[in-house]
Amino acid sequence: MTEQLTRTAQIHTLTDRLFLLELSGGRIHTLNTDGSDNKVLVTGARNPDGIAVDVQAGHIYWTNMGVPKSNDGSIERADLDGGNRKVIVPSGVTFTPKQLHLDKPGGKLYWSDREGMRVMRSNLDGSNVETLVETGRGDVDRRDQSRWCVGITVDPVQRKFYWTQKGGDNAGVGRIFRAGIDMLPGETPTERSDIELLFDDLPEPIDLELDLDNRVLYWTDRGDPPSGNTVNCAPIDETNPQPKILVTHLMEGIGLALDLRGKRMFFTDLGGSLYAAKLDGSHRRVLLSAQGNLAGVAHAII
Repeated sequence: MTEQLTRTAQIHTLTDRLFLLELSGGRIHTLNTDGSDNKVLVTGARNPDGIAVDVQAGHIYWTNMGVPKSNDGSIERADLDGGNRKVIVPSGVTFTPKQLHLDKPGGKLYWSDREGMRVMRSNLDGSNVETLVETGRGDVDRRDQSRWCVGITVDPVQRKFYWTQKGGDNAGVGRIFRAGIDMLPGETPTERSDIELLFDDLPEPIDLELDLDNRVLYWTDRGDPPSGNTVNCAPIDETNPQPKILVTHLMEGIGLALDLRGKRMFFTDLGGSLYAAKLDGSHRRVLLSAQGNLAGVAHAII
């Protein structure tokens, strides 16, 4: 009976929390999903952009872009309360790491490396860093922003990963791709025959999220209207899927997190706002505003 009461108490004390990156201030916040109880967990992050939460292990992971032209990006980990902070992918191993995805069943972290022009992954402790896709190499290629990889998400069921290449500001050449988690024998990150182009001619697609049950891909786009500064979605298993705009009038949309249990999403913009809305984009509301430049956001049940 005592054990059952303990389990019941644990269930009732579970709470939904958001973990939020303040890019301009180098801070990591945690708060309730209504915007209340905003606490700073970490300070001094170096241009943090992507965040993932491993509740089971009690860890937060985030990417530090560092100085974009200096090839000094890194990935850090801390406990859920911000303690025991540790660099797991050291400076220079990745150039400018952006969105971060935790594949807990596969024991991997995935991220896009913008100026590095790569999609990468590692073990959860930062070891065994691999390059899965490389779209260019060197300073000449780096000046071509259509090669820059930004967003990332993973479908462990179909064993695919998805990423964005945003292109220049409002250039209208943004693209979303996917490829297999398992590289085909004899192929390399620069020569992969399994890369699929899903969407092109987008303003500036940024972060990605997947609803695996309904097979729907969501993304933010920070380009100009009418199809930029938006949150979008599209089915991923249809032939010639058509994107749908769910949310408009963001101030350069960046971060995105889905709460599928609650049938809602959270998203940020560089204008300093954190928003919540239903998965169809309705009932949008502002949770935080004038919060500096906001980047990645993650939802977790703690």
